[in-house]
Amino acid sequence: MSVNIKPLADRVVVEPAAAEETTASGIIIPDTAKEKPQRGTVVAVGDGKKDEPMTVKVGDTVLYGKYSGTELSLEDSEYMIMRESDILAVL
Repeated sequence: MSVNIKPLADRVVVEPAAAEETTASGIIIPDTAKEKPQRGTVVAVGDGKKDEPMTVKVGDTVLYGKYSGTELSLEDSEYMIMRESDILAVL
């Protein structure tokens, strides 16, 4: 997926994974009780800082902190924009 946004410096744009709709036992979770996703796919990457090249790339599936980044709506889709340091792991 390509987005028309170019993050600056060490920032990345992540498309969050969909929140769980049901529990393992089949109980449907209402919108008000769904947890904010902490996993997503990188869709855009900045150029990095002068002495710190970027280590993630477009297409990587990543884990990030629950309160990391800023939510962004663009072209009817939801994204998160965050610093690369907010990413905890690449899956």
